[in-house]
Amino acid sequence: MVRIVCAGLGPGDPELISVKSDRAIRRASQVAYFRKRGRTGQARTIVEGMLAAGATEYAMEYPVTTELPFDSPAYAALLAAFYDDWANRLAAMSGEVVVLCEGDPFFYGSFMHLYVRLLGRAEIEVIPGITGMTGCWNVAGQPFTWGDDVTTVLMGTLDEAKLVRHMREADALAIMKTGRNLPRVRRALAAAGRLEDAWLVERGTMPGQRIARLAEVDDAACPYFAIVLVHGRGRRPEAVE
Repeated sequence: MVRIVCAGLGPGDPELISVKSDRAIRRASQVAYFRKRGRTGQARTIVEGMLAAGATEYAMEYPVTTELPFDSPAYAALLAAFYDDWANRLAAMSGEVVVLCEGDPFFYGSFMHLYVRLLGRAEIEVIPGITGMTGCWNVAGQPFTWGDDVTTVLMGTLDEAKLVRHMREADALAIMKTGRNLPRVRRALAAAGRLEDAWLVERGTMPGQRIARLAEVDDAACPYFAIVLVHGRGRRPEAVE
């Protein structure tokens, strides 16, 4: 039975890879990673210079990314077939295969789709990683939560009314999957009265990092690797008797 080790890579800076993931990556003779067709892929870029000489690489190229609406039946069918195919390929391999996953594999990571398909068919180990949002709120340079703040993680793909409701109820906000959804996120934050406190962090911990107030950012200037943050303002230690 093949052994699958999923190595969480963290938020992007290679120095933020855990010692355990680093060891797994450097010893690997077989490495698989996700990427957009025709691109090197962020996961592969992070581990540049770390792979052993002669390691066999398997580039798992998504059949679709933004070409179809993410909630369309056609999109879902293509992605399901893609994950089915790669789960079958991995299950048929021998020895150990290290699968690279940005951030933390079990926090919205693509590996989760392989994991559920490989259960019972492979020996699996998942190595945690620092989440992308953790990297982003640290480079933003201020504490993200205080005291009893409630933190809410939202997807920019949500219906605008749902975004507004969650934004009004939460203290600290981390909004993922922004990109072309940024106009909707901006409108929802404005409706919830949170826009002036929102920050956009692009490529957090990576080269080209940028941190700016969301109200001052052009919607068209938002890349895929971006997250919107609204810091909490709950009870602070010095305010507690």
